[in-house]
Amino acid sequence: MSATKKPLTQHIRTDGEMIGFQEYIQLGGYQAVQKAKQMAPQDVTKLVSDSGLGGRGGAGFSTGFKMSAVPMGDDASKTKYLICNADEMEPGTFKDRLLLECHPHQLIEGMMISAHAIQATVAYIFVRGEYKLSIQRLEHAVQEAYAQGLLGQGLEMYVHASAGRYICGEETALLNALEGKRATPRAKPPFPQTVGLWGKPTLVNNVETLSCLPHIVNHGAEWFKSLSKTADAGTKLYGLSGHVNNPGLFELPMGTTARELIEVHAGGMKDGRKFRALLPGGASTDFWLEDKLDVPMDFSSTAKIRTRMGTGTIIILDDKTCPVGMLLSLERFFKQESCGWCTPCRDGLTWVEKILQAFENGEGREEDIEQLERHARLLGPGSTFCALAPGAASPLGTGMKYFKEEFLKHIDEKRCPYANHLH
Repeated sequence: MSATKKPLTQHIRTDGEMIGFQEYIQLGGYQAVQKAKQMAPQDVTKLVSDSGLGGRGGAGFSTGFKMSAVPMGDDASKTKYLICNADEMEPGTFKDRLLLECHPHQLIEGMMISAHAIQATVAYIFVRGEYKLSIQRLEHAVQEAYAQGLLGQGLEMYVHASAGRYICGEETALLNALEGKRATPRAKPPFPQTVGLWGKPTLVNNVETLSCLPHIVNHGAEWFKSLSKTADAGTKLYGLSGHVNNPGLFELPMGTTARELIEVHAGGMKDGRKFRALLPGGASTDFWLEDKLDVPMDFSSTAKIRTRMGTGTIIILDDKTCPVGMLLSLERFFKQESCGWCTPCRDGLTWVEKILQAFENGEGREEDIEQLERHARLLGPGSTFCALAPGAASPLGTGMKYFKEEFLKHIDEKRCPYANHLH
């Protein structure tokens, strides 16, 4: 890489150790926040907008636009909150964990820049409770930043360990959880930028999103856009899991294809295994077959073919793993993690799990296939209060489309045909 196109996480060590304060300073850390503080808040927001940074939590929504929606000026509330959504519970997704464990000061600096842009005085890092090492290292890094006088001078920052639940990843459910309430999503509008935590303006962004900000401030909007292969700016942390030779996490230009990720970076499929399908961005995305492997993995390109990249963390399904069993595992997770607020999600996912379990037990019927297809439609967008059920419907709907023959095999053989190949 040239000096002007360094990967964003170039200093993360492969041994998984944390980069502490002194090492981060030696690598140029906290220079960006000093530079940002010399700029007017609205100029920082414009810089982020001009960079084209899309939210890395899965939606790809303009980060600069979200920032600009926070009220500013004399009429704005004096109390504003910034929240880092580090509740990474999407199955198959582990990109934020790497940043939290290895590069917490980069995140803290990104949050300080964002807080300056919206004039927030309090910031929270809302972390998945199971990320014990992440929490430990974050708390240590925050203490280091306080000890050096970087925090506590107009911005207070807290690490909050979540009590758990996938639904907390939905930003308004996160706000309720942070307030000590039941983690159910809120109606929108009003949006958190105007009425958020404790009724005050609040900006919520993902770990990877915030970690991009120091590099954008240091190198500029055009530099960030130049890192990508497509119109969607920057680099992306892509992950791969499943039966490939080199599963892991890779920082690559936005728009890298799934084929390159699998065949080049992940070293291809393991011996004796063939590619069947993949989920491109965690559990709540559509199954892709081989015909989509050359689609650029970015937000715009996938939207054009009516699918989503999601978190960009691929889960591979091979030819010796049961698609019905995989769907059962996914839908059981979603059923378990539903907040129970709305009927299609609470009851619909319960029925989906029961039907899929019946197939795995050798008790499936052809009419059950129709029921699963019906549930995939009923759980889709617009039917429920938040995106959990539509997320669950994504693998279910495409799974029923692509793997119907596998369901029929379960019926004919009255058992799972893959019983001896589960591992």
